[in-house]
Amino acid sequence: MSLESEVDLPGGAVLPGALPEMLRTELIAFRRDLHMHPELGNQEFRTTAAIKERLERAGLAPRVLSSGTGIICDIGVTDDTGIAADAPADIDTPADIGTDTGILALRADIDGLPIPDMKTGCPYRSTVPDRAHACGHDVHTTVVLGAGLVLAELHRQGLLPRPVRLIFQPAEEVLPGGASEAIVDGALDGVGRIIAVHCDPRVDAGRIGLRQGPITSACDRLEIALDGPGGHTARPHLTTDLVTAAARVVTDVPALVGRRVDSRSGLAVTWGRIESGHAPNVIPQHAELSGTVRCLDLNTWLLAPDLVVAAIDEVANLHGAKSEINYVRGVPPVVNEGGVTELLRDAMIARRGSDSVESTEQSLGGEDFSWYLERVPGAMARLGVRPPGERTVRDLHQGDFDVDEHAITVGVELFTAAALLDALR
Repeated sequence: MSLESEVDLPGGAVLPGALPEMLRTELIAFRRDLHMHPELGNQEFRTTAAIKERLERAGLAPRVLSSGTGIICDIGVTDDTGIAADAPADIDTPADIGTDTGILALRADIDGLPIPDMKTGCPYRSTVPDRAHACGHDVHTTVVLGAGLVLAELHRQGLLPRPVRLIFQPAEEVLPGGASEAIVDGALDGVGRIIAVHCDPRVDAGRIGLRQGPITSACDRLEIALDGPGGHTARPHLTTDLVTAAARVVTDVPALVGRRVDSRSGLAVTWGRIESGHAPNVIPQHAELSGTVRCLDLNTWLLAPDLVVAAIDEVANLHGAKSEINYVRGVPPVVNEGGVTELLRDAMIARRGSDSVESTEQSLGGEDFSWYLERVPGAMARLGVRPPGERTVRDLHQGDFDVDEHAITVGVELFTAAALLDALR
């Protein structure tokens, strides 16, 4: 792979020129292959094998996580100190490669979603029934792979001033997320900073969205079972009217919770499933509900389980229903650290100019990237995937989700520039 330098930076770092057409074509094909073969969390064996094979062809030594899916791969690391073999003399001491200035990690999530692909006529539509890459993880994976290939070539040429780690993490969509297991497997050992991207269908391809501070919300999962004596719909007064009780939980609990916290905290209970009964004239004995609890504020999120459970019990008791609540703790908000956010901003501007960066809002989506940020500073950028000029409103987690594949090139350039600029900080 031939890389021609485009910009010489202070300290000897070099930004490579445009991606070679052969690599760009390969990365698009790689992404489409992943898109056709989505795998759910902790089942990403084919995806893991594909990533591993390509990294090994580049002369790297990827390590599969102990779960059997997901990969950690270092570039420019020769021993436990994290020192690159060709590191410049002024940064090759263990003191300089400590936790404050250690390895920069690039993280991707590799799992798909349990929903059908609805893209009719698309040549790379999912071939797996009721499975789809509807959140862009195939793009995230391809971006980190592509950046890894470019950085490995720079390392071979003696142009990578500081080590870089690639993290291909499984099970982001499975609460509380695969990040915790990756951390146990050593994903953050020797890491000083970590960066990631997430596809954003509201941002044009060729641009990124950045925000210092919280950029996502906390997200938990809620599962409820309601029980009571069933009976005839002609005599609800002799039963626990379970359907009504479930309906009141659905409508009243979010309102109660919302009135018991500061409204600026953004605490929201939203339902995704309600199921009860089999016949129109029979009051059932069992009902099930499930949904999510999301919160913009970390302190309120810490109080959320007690608040939500108390509200459910209050409403269920009012209607004579027995409640069994499974509150599954998920992830805290992703909080972008200021210095790493500026690193991403500077990297994008160096590659594509100041007009390529826009501000973005904090979303109510959850991301287990937050678990890494509990331990090391880092930041996540929103990677634009909307075809420029398109005004159709699209969203993640929908069966027709797709991207402008120019975003892959942009993401690779962003990560490559960030890795080189990071050595100058």
